[in-house]
Amino acid sequence: MSLPTAVTDDVRVHRSLAARVLTGVGARHHVVDEVTRIGAERVLLVATRSASAAADELATELGGRLAARFDGPVVHTPVSVTAEAMELVAARSVDAVVAVGGGSAVGLGKAVSARTGVPQVAVPTTYAGSEVTPVLGETDEGVKTTRRDPALAPGTVVYDPELTIAMPAGLTLTSALNAVAHAVEALWAPDAVAVTDALATEAVGHLLDALPDALEAPGDIHARSRLQSGAWLAGLCLAGTTMGLHHQLAHALGGTFDLPHAELHALLLAHVMEHNLPHAPSAAERLASCVDGDPVAVVARLAGSHDGPTRLRDLGVPREGLAGIVERVVASPYPNPRPVDAASLGELLYRAW
Repeated sequence: MSLPTAVTDDVRVHRSLAARVLTGVGARHHVVDEVTRIGAERVLLVATRSASAAADELATELGGRLAARFDGPVVHTPVSVTAEAMELVAARSVDAVVAVGGGSAVGLGKAVSARTGVPQVAVPTTYAGSEVTPVLGETDEGVKTTRRDPALAPGTVVYDPELTIAMPAGLTLTSALNAVAHAVEALWAPDAVAVTDALATEAVGHLLDALPDALEAPGDIHARSRLQSGAWLAGLCLAGTTMGLHHQLAHALGGTFDLPHAELHALLLAHVMEHNLPHAPSAAERLASCVDGDPVAVVARLAGSHDGPTRLRDLGVPREGLAGIVERVVASPYPNPRPVDAASLGELLYRAW
């Protein structure tokens, strides 16, 4: 019997990354075992200042394997900061990098690995999800560029929910919504497949269900574990699909105005969902199955409860700066379910502003 002849070229390719993931309470105490497993002897420990306690503990456990420590990662991974870290790498003959902290630490770990080829171990303390992605965004003179390469993904990721308990409520909220954004964009991505749809739906369910509990009781280890699992799944969504309008706006705004990553994602998300979901019925249906009510309203309510900035103007973005962002995005738009045009994009940004 002959096979049917294809009449379209709608073939989607999904690539899964090879990674080793440790998860559970106390998983951080196995980092040294992972360093030993990969044969590293001279480790660069990269840590955000907010993760200094975890980094101090890890530095002690690494002992003689700790070749250098860099506590200065910066949001959006400026190439100038990477250059500072690279001086340590060269001076101390570093053969592996361990990143502990949020997306800034993980991003710097990726940048170092990209320039040297050394293996990475990522120990996230927020819900950024970048630790399981092959994506690196770097900023040079206010312009953020993003590249994707399987070699950029850390080979080992260590999830310990105890490392997230000390997160302030504001960061818990915005970081979790950042993770939700990864999953939402995966649902309307042009290369979405069954596995990313499943991961994204599960991720959104975990994150939006556990977030109120974690905000009410920061020490709730079960809620923290669910948030961390949701962030992991959302990160896998980001790794397996093409980013759309939400991430493009976050990259353009964040790089241009040096904005805090999680807060920016959190305040943009409901606006982009409202903009796109009428053009993405399958995504809308899946999101509706995850929440009690309108998913746009649920996300908007959570974002609006933030004690910090909830509008672009609160982050210091000048109104006259919006036009340049619109122009840049329209000139080279990411794939998106709703066609990107200057008029509707300007309205979206003004509402967010």
